[in-house]
Amino acid sequence: MKEMLSKMANAVRFLSVDMIEKAKSGHPGMPLGMADVATVLWSKFLKIDPSNPLWINRDRFILSNGHGSALLYSLMYLTGFEDVSLDELKNFRQLGSKTAGHPEKHLIRGIDFSTGPLGQGIAGAVGMALSERLLNARFGDDLINHKTYVFVGDGCLMEGISEEAISLAGHWNLKNLIVLWDDNSITIDGNTSITSSTDMKKRFEANGWKIFVCDGHHFESIEAALKGAIISDKPVLIDCKTMIGYGAPTKGGTPSCHGSPLGIDEVKGLRENLKWNYEPFEIPQDILTAWKDSVKSHQKLYTDWEEILKNHPKKEEFLSLITKQIPSQLKNELISFKEKEIKDKKPLATRKSSQNVLDILLKNCSFLLSGSADLAGACYTKPFSAHPVSKDDFNGNYIHYGIREHAMGAIMNGIASYGAFLPLSSTFLSFVDYMKPALRLGALMQEQEIYILTHDSLGVGEDGPTHQPIEQLAMLRAMPNVTVFRPADSVETAECYELALQSKKTPCVIVCSRQELPVLRKDYKMNMSFFGGYVISESLGERDVTLIATGSEVSLAVEAQKSLQKQGINVAVVSMPSRELFEKQSIEYQMFILGKAPHLIIEAASSFGWDRFIGETGAILSVDTFGASGNGKKVLEKFGFSVENIENIVKELISLKD
Repeated sequence: MKEMLSKMANAVRFLSVDMIEKAKSGHPGMPLGMADVATVLWSKFLKIDPSNPLWINRDRFILSNGHGSALLYSLMYLTGFEDVSLDELKNFRQLGSKTAGHPEKHLIRGIDFSTGPLGQGIAGAVGMALSERLLNARFGDDLINHKTYVFVGDGCLMEGISEEAISLAGHWNLKNLIVLWDDNSITIDGNTSITSSTDMKKRFEANGWKIFVCDGHHFESIEAALKGAIISDKPVLIDCKTMIGYGAPTKGGTPSCHGSPLGIDEVKGLRENLKWNYEPFEIPQDILTAWKDSVKSHQKLYTDWEEILKNHPKKEEFLSLITKQIPSQLKNELISFKEKEIKDKKPLATRKSSQNVLDILLKNCSFLLSGSADLAGACYTKPFSAHPVSKDDFNGNYIHYGIREHAMGAIMNGIASYGAFLPLSSTFLSFVDYMKPALRLGALMQEQEIYILTHDSLGVGEDGPTHQPIEQLAMLRAMPNVTVFRPADSVETAECYELALQSKKTPCVIVCSRQELPVLRKDYKMNMSFFGGYVISESLGERDVTLIATGSEVSLAVEAQKSLQKQGINVAVVSMPSRELFEKQSIEYQMFILGKAPHLIIEAASSFGWDRFIGETGAILSVDTFGASGNGKKVLEKFGFSVENIENIVKELISLKD
């Protein structure tokens, strides 16, 4: 058996090397070094069914050090994943191939998480392990009981996000999470000793983890560590002592094999050292059969599980949750909410409106998980129906992330990728920069997530420029596959949440105010935010100017409209809660809403990106410097956000037109 394991591991090694050599691009060091560990894990422990790659009760495998993607593709081919053929291996890193330079979840069924930016994978794995605990608490071991395994390198553990993530994993005691550390002491620039003196095992122990150590090139040692890990009552770090580029005659153990092909002579020496006398991409039938046979028992686990689900008393509840079915009554409840808001006419900060809507959503949607980065009392994301998650109670629907925005975003990605829950989280808009890498990865993976970002402008006031967002809206709008909502009142807030629930492959950002805003809408039966922009208050006659505003500035625009109308100036106000959705509408619709009169854009943030809407005679009232500390209303006025200043700009636009 040991001899066959060695052959199976070498099959992984040489498929990986052959892919990289053919592509003339890639990272051979990690696949060569971790092939033995991967072989033991995948052939003896990993509960997967390649013919049913999205089985909800499968073990999850995340390659956090995603530059070693050739290792993952080789394993998937050898175990029979349909999306990874031998031709795909031969097209590694080529345009149009599924076997991209780093693992991309949306390209291959069976890749659990897209990785590449170091540290994102281990943090995403925490989200997956948490999701398993949450589902297990609701439905028991017979339906949900699996592990989350993650390979990490030294780079993943150096990134600051890893500390945030492992801290939470230990705090929640995610005993189903197993991290296998490729401990080869090498990074691109040299030995890890040039940049780090950290005792990694003590670091994990301090965060509540259990530690195992194995020789990463000794099958019995690897298996013993994994046997201990799967019965641990704590999250586990396995320190796998390995050699980067194992078997390479001159580059093994050195940085030179980390991120470049080995070259013809080095590969020839590697084949001689490991006694692999086969052509590139050639795998002997007995080795291929051994790999395919290794997962057959796991396939039976799937069919057994299907039978359990078929007869389970909570089957319908389970299926409803994991498919994120939106209850039919929710639409009517949201309509009733909007009707009540219009009737009451009570001014509310949209962060408070958001809380009220969230309360409705959490009561109706069992798949929702709210949370915040220690700002529940400021962002209002912990509604009355919230039940906090803890290591002693995984039945909750609210997550206390602590002051860990970076990990919060990545853990949300893990929760979303897991495939059962829809995560929401919150912080201040100015702090979204901490989450940007995770939000970008979520957009790349086409995950459904909702980010609630409050304290949306200079209206924050006394906290000053550090807390007053300027460029953040422009950054979010520039990111592909992200929908940004900035609602103007309670009605638009409800509409934006409704649209976010329907955005199955797009992260949505709902940006809310700290200051109170009046209810502007008079109708509620149609979701006007669906169009991204619409006329919220039409002019009394033919338009002289169109004011285009978002969020908290819409009410200011309506105030200015009323004042200007008294002076005989006809002004229409367009609310644009989502620029992305507006740009998806037909050109005819856009032109109809914006009109031919000069446009004045009003947004208390960067002007970047608004140029396309001002036309030849328009203007932008924006903020392109950092803010100032002081009373929120006075700060806004200082930067020109007052009725008087808007009137002056409008009159100047009219004079220029004439």
